[in-house]
Order: sequence, then structure tokens, then C-alpha cells
Amino acid sequence: MTPGEVLVLFGGGLVAGAVNAIAGGGSLITFPLLVGLGLPGVAANVSNALSVAPGYAASAVGSRPDLVGQGPRVRMIVPVAVLGTLCGSAVLLFTPRSVFDFVVPFLLLGAAALMALQNRLRFSGGSSPRRATLLTVFLCGCYGGYFNAAMGVLLIAGLGLVLDESLQRISALKNVFSAVVGVTTVLLYSVFGPVDWAVVAVLGPATIVGGFFGARLTRRLPAEGLRWTIVGFATVVAVVLLLS
Repeated sequence: MTPGEVLVLFGGGLVAGAVNAIAGGGSLITFPLLVGLGLPGVAANVSNALSVAPGYAASAVGSRPDLVGQGPRVRMIVPVAVLGTLCGSAVLLFTPRSVFDFVVPFLLLGAAALMALQNRLRFSGGSSPRRATLLTVFLCGCYGGYFNAAMGVLLIAGLGLVLDESLQRISALKNVFSAVVGVTTVLLYSVFGPVDWAVVAVLGPATIVGGFFGARLTRRLPAEGLRWTIVGFATVVAVVLLLS
């Protein structure tokens, strides 16, 4: 990588880490950046997953005040999140890469749509049985294991429908879930995936810094402009991939 590419990646990692902590969807920044640098789709996906994992952990640490009283819920969702992630990762690693290249533009469009509808979905409220919560976590884990981008958006939308909690507490739970998915994919992809370790060395530290401070800013930073910028960016990238 050239020095300019390193700076672009580091800056993208800072923004992505903060976005993941605040709203989710930071990988919609870093994944297209990696594709733009010439990485194949699967290599970009697994390298991105490893890069953003430390930022997820930092976001979870920064969200500790909003996790008070959620210990039983965290212990309930962790094993389900791991199981879902393993399923999604297995599909990614053991299916032809041409399948991923075909599917990823549609996943990007779906993720962008989820981000566009994020507020409408997340504030639907209401409580549902425990089974609905576990199903939501499992399905989001499958998605996160296969394609990391906008995983947090999907989970916030899903948990907002099944949990009667404030957005801040749901976001904190999302950060824990994302950290679990991150650790699981790190263990899998570092052994079985086509990882570009130079990319990870640049993006990883950047997402840690961005994730920690992003979690601290969650309560007071307006994210609407950034959210719609990401929606537009992801949509353009998806269209370009479809036409390429």
C-alpha cells in the first residue's frame, strides 16, 4: 500500500469505528474502501471483519453504563450469537467465491435500506417473548458471520421490535453482540480466511479509537447526516458492483 492509501484506510477506520458505535453500518465505509483498493470480494470481507472487531470491543467497553442490569440478557444472547456467526461464516468459507460476489451487491442494497429505515424500525417498540429475541440474535449472527456490513443496523432494528428498552440500552446490547461476532470471526477467518494482514494492521487500531469515542458520543452526537451519507455511499457501491 502507498502512504496515501494507508492514510485513507486509517481515516476510514476511525469513521467506521465511530459509526459502528453510534448507529451501526461502519463496514459500509470500510468494505467498499477495500474493494476500491483492489481486494477480491471475499478477501475484502474477511479482512474487514477482522479489522472492525477490535472497534466493536472498544464500543462495548464504552457502553458499560447502559449495560447495567442487562447481565442476564447478555448471558442469554452470547451463545446464540456465536452459533449464528459460526453458521454464517461456514456458508462464506465453504461456498464458491462467485456466490459471494453475486450476492454482495444485494446485501449492500439491503443494508442501505435497513439504514435508511433505521429510525422507523428501531422505535417500533413493544416487547415479545424470549424466543423472538433469540431468533433475532441468531439471524443477525448468521448475517454478521457471512457479511459484516450494517450488522449493527440490522440488530438494532430487530431488537427494537422485540425489546421494550431505550435506544441507548439497545445500542449497548448491540455493541456487546458485535464484539462477540467479532471475536468469533477473528478466530475463524484468521485460520481459514484469505486475510490481508497489512489492511488489518491499519484498520484495526483506527476502529479501536473510533469505536471507543463513538460509544461515548452516542447520547449527544446527531448522526442523521452521516447516516444518509452512508446510505447513499452504499447504494452507489452496490450499483457499481452490479454493473461491473
